Amino acid sequence: MNVKALICFLFCFSAMVSFAQDGKDAWESTRIPELVLAFTKTEGWRHKSIEKGVKTLRELGRENGFIVLQTETAADFNPENLKNYKLVVFLNTTGNVLNTQEQAAFKNYIAGGGAFLGIHAATDTEFDWPWYNKLVGAYFNGHPNDPNVRKATLTVTDATHPATAHLPKSWERTDEWYNFKSIDPNIKVLVTLDEGSYEGGTNGNYHPIAWYHENLGGRAFYTGGGHTIESYDEPLFRTHLLKAMLWCFKRDSE
Repeated sequence: MNVKALICFLFCFSAMVSFAQDGKDAWESTRIPELVLAFTKTEGWRHKSIEKGVKTLRELGRENGFIVLQTETAADFNPENLKNYKLVVFLNTTGNVLNTQEQAAFKNYIAGGGAFLGIHAATDTEFDWPWYNKLVGAYFNGHPNDPNVRKATLTVTDATHPATAHLPKSWERTDEWYNFKSIDPNIKVLVTLDEGSYEGGTNGNYHPIAWYHENLGGRAFYTGGGHTIESYDEPLFRTHLLKAMLWCFKRDSE
């Protein structure tokens, strides 16, 4: 089913549900599900957790009234297609995944109020595109090795955002912890990484690991978690992802 056909189906289905319910309030309360584009193209390292990540986003969508469509086709980044989506997720993308025309379409989508969520290796993407650096907020600059997955302590520095309000002030979890370079000074940091809790950090006392901004026309959110398959079964991390997505949809209060 193509995107236009899907939208038509959703509209008709919503109308049928509304008429099947009783009263005007039922019609007004029926929401056509938001569409999310999960982009998983890789030109570098490919994470084994991508398929689990997509499955998790789809589960969250079924539970919360949005629909996730996956693509690895960069040509889907065109104006006609992108206008159908409330949110574009870069889920463990790596390398240069968009050409010049596709970059322009995505830039215009965000400038027009579109939303972006970057998960883990989204910062290991499009190193030659300065605008993307501002969108994602930072670039990957290595991680610990032998082992690359380690237990660490995260500190919630802003618990007022929906994506962090449910988290403990000190959040201990196991994942692959990226170091960053080219950190944009205009991001609003939500969670930092305590480099004293593990070996291999290179950012020092200021090591952001989750942040957001609205600097380019639309909403943008990044979280550094999501390397491991197990991440997507963690209740706290799943809620973190869900609330980030709802914030991107501007469903902040849910």
